[in-house]
Order: sequence, then structure tokens, then C-alpha cells
Amino acid sequence: MSELRFDKRVAVITGSGRGLGRAYALLLASRGARVVINDNGGSLKGDGTADDPAQEVVNEIRAAGGTAVACTESVATEKGGKAIIQAALDHFGRIDILVHNAGNVRRGSLKEMSYEDFNAVLDVHLRGAFHVVRPAFPLMCKQGYGRIVLTSSVSGLYGNHNVVNYAMSKTGMVGLCNVAALEGAAEGVKCNIIAPGAVTRMAEGLDTSAYPPMGPELVAPVVGWLSHESCSVTGEIFSSMAGRVSRMYIAESEGVYQPSWTVEQVGERLAAIREGGTPWALAPVPRGQVDHILRSFEMAKKG
Repeated sequence: MSELRFDKRVAVITGSGRGLGRAYALLLASRGARVVINDNGGSLKGDGTADDPAQEVVNEIRAAGGTAVACTESVATEKGGKAIIQAALDHFGRIDILVHNAGNVRRGSLKEMSYEDFNAVLDVHLRGAFHVVRPAFPLMCKQGYGRIVLTSSVSGLYGNHNVVNYAMSKTGMVGLCNVAALEGAAEGVKCNIIAPGAVTRMAEGLDTSAYPPMGPELVAPVVGWLSHESCSVTGEIFSSMAGRVSRMYIAESEGVYQPSWTVEQVGERLAAIREGGTPWALAPVPRGQVDHILRSFEMAKKG
């Protein structure tokens, strides 16, 4: 198999001064992409700024013969998001790939989570995704090509303790991905999600001594493929953790039809409602929402 390359492609990768984002940037740059390294250099909680992380990755890419520029704007604001995408236009004249990887962590139980910590995480993860997708998406549609990779997490899709802000952000990413995939399908724009598991600074405070090898370099090839023109899917979620790559998806039971229900009957038929029949896994593209409605209507017509 010939090497998949990104020559003449322009990639913007948020949060690429360290960890997973850095691994993505190094891989794409090594295969010919011109990369905007976006990182405001903040702490794990999102406090402060520093130019060093972004510039250090730029220097590393350039030293290896690649092309990259630094952008230290924050994804947390509309202005910052626009500036990040504009950096790609100013330096390279286009944007082909957008990987939203920037993140922060502020832990707290649902009973105790402050609104400040809640919003600080949503601003970077979820609103940050919209802040960069919104200006990039129409440009990609206009040129008839684009690849968007958003970041979710098993801590969002399955939940976890003390991270309600993070979990909500990462689950909300699915809705953004599905809409971008649907609206971009006819114009050559594909959008998918990576749910990565890697030991980075977000693992600070955790005992990782029993973990198998799970560095960012194990996740980067999946993001590389999702970013490539040969990517054949859209509106999908891929997990990558400790060398295992899988597809994650929302499914529903076949369900039970009755012309009318009582509260008691819901309880009585709960097992069949939850587990009966063949599961449905409806892809967002081309029409998962429509298929759900039509299948429900068909059951009602059959009685």
C-alpha cells in the first residue's frame, strides 16, 4: 500500500502544543501537510497563557523539514475561533483539515460543580468546537472539500464521576458532528469523531502504573486517516485506546408497538422494550433521523 500523504493540504489542529494534538500535528506534517499549531499554552485547568508550547512544536516540525506556523488564540471565544481559522488563510490561503483537540479539565461532583468551572470547560471543548467549525465549514463547502475531526471521550459517552462539564461537552460533540456530516455530505466535507485514550497531562493525579502502553502516537494514525482524502466515512465515532481501535455508535432496540399504553403496561413490557428484536443502528448520514421516524411509523401501520 502506498503511503497516504497530505501534500498541499492545510491543517488546523487546536490544542496541538502538547499531548495528543502534538502527535497529530507531527504525523500530518511528516506526510506533507502545512499545519497551523494552535495552543494558547494554558494550564490543565485552562488558566494563563504561554507562547512556548505552540512555537516549540512549530520548531520541531520545521527542523524535520515540514511547514508549520503557530497561533496562540483561544478557542474559547468566537473571536479566537475566527482568528485561528484566519491564520490558516493568512499563511496558506486555504483550510482542508480541522482537528479540534483543545481541552481543559476542572473536576467536581454534580453536587458541587461551580458554574465557573462548568462554563470554563464547555467554553473550550464544546463551544470551542463550534467557534472553529463555524468559520471553517463554509470555506470547506465552497471549495468542495474538507475533513473535520472532533474529539469526544468515553468519559462523555459512558459518563464518569466528577466530570459533568467534560462529559456534557464530549457528548454534545456528537450532535455537532452529525449536523456537519449531514450538511457537508453533498459538498465533499466529512466530519467524524475520535474518542481517544492516551496518557497525557490530563492523566495527572491518576495512577497509570498498571496501564498498558498508550501514548498519543497510538491514536494519531486514526486521526490521520480520518483527516485524509481517502476517508470513506462521515458522521461516525472511532475509539482509540492502548492500540485498540473500534467504532462506537448509538443503537436502539427494535421496540414494542401498542395502539395505546398504560403506565402499568410500560413496566410489564419493559424487558421487550429494552431488549426485544434486532437492534437498530441508524447512521446519521444519509438519513438516520428520517429512518427512525419511518420505522416507527411502519410499526404503527402494521399494528
